[in-house]
Amino acid sequence: MKHSYLLALTGDGGTVPPELGVVRRLVRRGHRVTVLAEESLAGPVAATGARLRPRAGAGYARDTADEIDAERPDLVLASYFAFGAMVAAQACEVPFSVLMPGIYPLPVEGGPPPGSGFGKARGPVGRLRDRVVGSLVQRRWDEELLPKLNALRADFGLERLAHYQDQARLARRQLVLSSAAFDFPGQGPDGVRWVGPILDEPDWVEGTTWTQHDGGDPLVLVALSTTFRSASLRLRQTECLQRISEALSLLPVRGVITTGPAVDPGEIRAPRNVAVMRAAPHSEIMRHSSLVVTHGGHGTLMRAFAADLPVVVLPHGRDNADNAARVRAHHAGTTLPQTATPQRIARAVRHTLRTPACYRAAAELGRAIRHDARGESLLYELEPALDHPDPAGDRILSVRELES
Repeated sequence: MKHSYLLALTGDGGTVPPELGVVRRLVRRGHRVTVLAEESLAGPVAATGARLRPRAGAGYARDTADEIDAERPDLVLASYFAFGAMVAAQACEVPFSVLMPGIYPLPVEGGPPPGSGFGKARGPVGRLRDRVVGSLVQRRWDEELLPKLNALRADFGLERLAHYQDQARLARRQLVLSSAAFDFPGQGPDGVRWVGPILDEPDWVEGTTWTQHDGGDPLVLVALSTTFRSASLRLRQTECLQRISEALSLLPVRGVITTGPAVDPGEIRAPRNVAVMRAAPHSEIMRHSSLVVTHGGHGTLMRAFAADLPVVVLPHGRDNADNAARVRAHHAGTTLPQTATPQRIARAVRHTLRTPACYRAAAELGRAIRHDARGESLLYELEPALDHPDPAGDRILSVRELES
């Protein structure tokens, strides 16, 4: 049976390529998909075969409600922070699921607090650390998000929530576009499904090429973040790329640095053994590489491990520190502070290249990631749920139930 989907996208950063990968897979199955997003994404959305509905307002709620009234989709898919789309779908009594392109971003029993960069707790002290820090993190996010969220819910005639994450937990499914093998185990709420990573290249890579040159030295791919929220972040990344370039000049390696659309390759002073380019097909380069140096973005990590490559991670922000904690836990690479000197970066690259255990750990993750990426879990969660509705999945929990 063919269905109609409405996907509400937030922003234009690193979460967009995997979310558009979901759209692409639904369109290939013959489903009708409308994407609610910024006008700047018109080209990438059109390339998937979906229809774009440009956002008209500051939030997603009214645009989502208007699209639901006009088209009545079978299912609304919302980016993790598209709370307005979730509220509108709930108020309009249309089932919704949440897409989470990365590790599971909400608190789970027995797991470290999201955003902390902590590894798994060891012993009573570690568990106390997680409770204290988790409480502080919860309070900060609730103070920032909950008043506006509850005000929006009130405008749509919905009752208040106890915590900001309760909105996502009202979804039919929380679909984690990652491999459970990479994430920390924990007792998550009902409705969470790890459906495998989307390994598609970003749209801005389309049409780029890369040629493998002969040479006996190991090839190191450097791939940091491609989007920035401020000029200061862009400057910090440019400086980090320069230090990595200098580090590679100290080693008997060949380097390829891709700067992404936000950094001009001409800003990076490169030694003779390093090539700098704006974009290149990472999957192709990784076939010939020995190591990946990255900021710790989920997509880059998944593609690196899928190629059986260990990593050196210099976390920049967002979920990078949490991803780095998982890299450490799996012993699949080395982590450094973003401000590491060229000499320290060079030592980390040399150490990782010479450590067979890192390659074994990366290959073990790679087997699981390739298996999950090839699987049908995503489509199974999106299609049969509509053909055979789960009554429990449609039940809206009361605030009392959420608080218990």
